[in-house]
Amino acid sequence: MDNKHKSGFVNIVGNPNVGKSTLMNDLVGERVSIITSKAQTTRHRIMGIVNTPEYQIVFSDTPGVLKPKYKLQESMLSFSEGALTDADILLYVTDVVEDPTKNADFLQRVAAEKIPVLLVINKIDLLKDQTELEKIVERWHTMLPNAEILPASAKEGFNVPNLMRRIVELLPEGEPYFGKDALTDKPARFFVTEIIREKILLNYDKEVPYSAEVIVEKFEEKENSIHIMAVIYVERDSQKGILIGKGGSMLKRVGTEARKDIEKFFGKNVFLELFVKVEPNWRNRENKLRSFGYIE
Repeated sequence: MDNKHKSGFVNIVGNPNVGKSTLMNDLVGERVSIITSKAQTTRHRIMGIVNTPEYQIVFSDTPGVLKPKYKLQESMLSFSEGALTDADILLYVTDVVEDPTKNADFLQRVAAEKIPVLLVINKIDLLKDQTELEKIVERWHTMLPNAEILPASAKEGFNVPNLMRRIVELLPEGEPYFGKDALTDKPARFFVTEIIREKILLNYDKEVPYSAEVIVEKFEEKENSIHIMAVIYVERDSQKGILIGKGGSMLKRVGTEARKDIEKFFGKNVFLELFVKVEPNWRNRENKLRSFGYIE
């Protein structure tokens, strides 16, 4: 019986909207990454840690790979590219509707990897029959010949246990990188900002969600309650007006929805105050991106 401890970094990469965050949360068994149907939901690299007595897996969810249009997206791309350099196992996620030739240069780098690459074809619940799947598998096999291909449906949980089993088999031996009680490398405040950002993505259209950034200015935790004060930054006055809504109605809705989820996340009563400020062109200003945690 082999009883040596295993541990490793499993990095999840792929284009936007293929279901990376849903898969990550399935694998970790906790809601670590925010999930919406909008592209570019994940902006940071987020770690979710799975611990058992036998192993520790450090999963990383990364922003979808895209051609950067401004500095914020440059730093998002650097999180995704960084994930290629420090993984023990790479999970490349695609889905059944995506054009495989999209972002060919990133794909070439994946093809050149010496570490194990697991190619997850997600959303197979959308396919009509097996022959469709066989064609997709064949096409991917020619593009990433060294990858092991696993069809799955993160939404339905289909084949996720098999994927997890395979990851454990491929894990290198080693001591844990984090404490055995750790769930993530991110502080509590980070999850508050992500939950608020998720509600903004779900409640507003067009530019507003992409121009919004959330900063927690106050996080006071007591035994049974947490008092949180957060500021939502947008780029223009017009966006501020849309965000607040008539008589503050929209901001109130975002606050109520976020508070419920934050209470669920921490298991405590939450008093949440939200404010909106304008910070022109923050997505292109290096000093702002640094203060918002996008640039080291």
